[in-house]
Amino acid sequence: MALLVQKFGGSSVGNVERIQAVAERIATSKDLGHDLVIVVSAMGQTTDELTALAKVISSNPPQREMDMLLATGEQVSISLLSMALHELGIPAISMTGAQVGIVTESAYGRARILDVRTERLQSLLSTGKVVVVAGFQGTSLSSVGTAEITTLGRGGSDTSAVAIAAALGADACEIYTDVPGVLTSDPRQVSDAQLMQEVSCDEMLELASLGASVLHPRAVEIARNFGVALVVRSSWSNEAGTKLTSKSKRPIGREGLELGRPVDGVELAEGQAVIALSHVPDQPGVAATLFENLSSDGVNVDLIIQSTHEGNSNDIAFTVAEADLAKAHSLCEGLLKSVGGQLSAEAGMSKLSISGAGIMGRPGIAASLFDTISRAGINLRLIATSEVKVSCVIDATLGSKALRAVSTAFELSDSQVRINPLGNGKGEPEVRGVALDQGQAQLSVRGVPNRPGTAAALCSAMAEAGISLDAIVQSERQHDDGSRDISFTLKRDEREQANKTLAPLLAQWPGANLEDGPAIARVSAVGAGMPATAGTAGRMFRALADAKINIAMIATSEIRTSCVVAEPDGVKALQSVHKGFGLGEEADHPVQSNS
Repeated sequence: MALLVQKFGGSSVGNVERIQAVAERIATSKDLGHDLVIVVSAMGQTTDELTALAKVISSNPPQREMDMLLATGEQVSISLLSMALHELGIPAISMTGAQVGIVTESAYGRARILDVRTERLQSLLSTGKVVVVAGFQGTSLSSVGTAEITTLGRGGSDTSAVAIAAALGADACEIYTDVPGVLTSDPRQVSDAQLMQEVSCDEMLELASLGASVLHPRAVEIARNFGVALVVRSSWSNEAGTKLTSKSKRPIGREGLELGRPVDGVELAEGQAVIALSHVPDQPGVAATLFENLSSDGVNVDLIIQSTHEGNSNDIAFTVAEADLAKAHSLCEGLLKSVGGQLSAEAGMSKLSISGAGIMGRPGIAASLFDTISRAGINLRLIATSEVKVSCVIDATLGSKALRAVSTAFELSDSQVRINPLGNGKGEPEVRGVALDQGQAQLSVRGVPNRPGTAAALCSAMAEAGISLDAIVQSERQHDDGSRDISFTLKRDEREQANKTLAPLLAQWPGANLEDGPAIARVSAVGAGMPATAGTAGRMFRALADAKINIAMIATSEIRTSCVVAEPDGVKALQSVHKGFGLGEEADHPVQSNS
């Protein structure tokens, strides 16, 4: 017998027949002797319909009243499902988020969970009841101490389910949906996308942040941080689905389930070198040839940064171990003889990285890192960002100073600090899946001062406005006055707010200006085996080059390589990369064999 939390989404309970089918599945689990907590979403498109109804009344309805309205959708689902279970002879009781003890911060529409008070849940389970819980909602205390209904925002029912599982110490949390599990790509865009039998929470966080919609990042964060055994399965079959794995497991602290410290480690990798190619042709195949040549000669590349500049040229910068610098320099010289461009290299660098869950989803984290480093008087040479790691390349002589400052700023213990960590990813798949994000916009801040604090100032301003940046690329090329450019991507619907937010800052930097990039799409490959596999980036760039797709921007992290391409090329780029890594059903080694 096990204690299971099972979550059913809106499509699974979209009508009476489906609710009855879900009740049959729950009854089967109960007959096997399991204790069950069932979390459900609103039926079908109920949330969208309620939102549209509100918009008819008011173009800008108060968020408190929206939470009151939207919370009713799940109440319909839990009541009907409980009735269906009673019809099957299964004792069940429906409960709202407030009744079940989900306590949130006071933030309407996007509240994070502080606690799940499980006493009532445990009492009901002990009597043999199936507890049917309304997802997406909780309760907070107002300034005068009265209870207020709050909603958790997009993906809130996933978050509710995993939070309850963590608080109860459940044996597993099963997410039932209308797909068989987590696939190697979006099956609506890639016809031969394959089921993954297993994926790590870190990989899933990257995929979810990049547009994979099967799980919300906040739910994955909780599973990762507290070691919840999480499974994604189909509501309509008995197949095993996809299991999410986590190496982390910590007790729930006083900060709460979702407001705990998101940074759980810092690393310093010494003996690094930076190689920068500038004014190389902006055309398909250049990056592919460069990194294919490096990997074929045994040079392992770590961070890769590319940004588009004036005219038809790019800058590409990357890091290698100092021991590989001479070989890499020679290979780059050979390439530039055929394509043109300039080359520079510098040893004596270190890479400082913070790691955690949902880092880029919390705008203040990257800003705090950059601010901490700038306050120590340390300039940033390169920046690489992702959902689970933010890395900076700095002067090696300042590495220890930066490590101490960052460890103190994020209140990390000695056990959370690693110097020259051994490579990760051995035995893991090079690429688990690929994702396409078509909701991003690209901005460049031209002519920022080349001194400590500029990246921190940019990110801090955006964080204060609640705007999350994704890929942050600081160029290697300097203008005549010594200034540099910083490019980044952000959600397209936050573009106008970014312009207003950055205007006061740009006014302080003479000559600086904000420039829109063309419409973009971002295609990304994610895999825990990337650090241990040479040539991954080259294979991705080659797949795009063979499809005659030009890369406008490159940003990598430890387990993710992202390329920005022109918006019309987005789906074609996704399909090309998926095929390039052999993830389709015609592959010799499909993903499901790599679990």
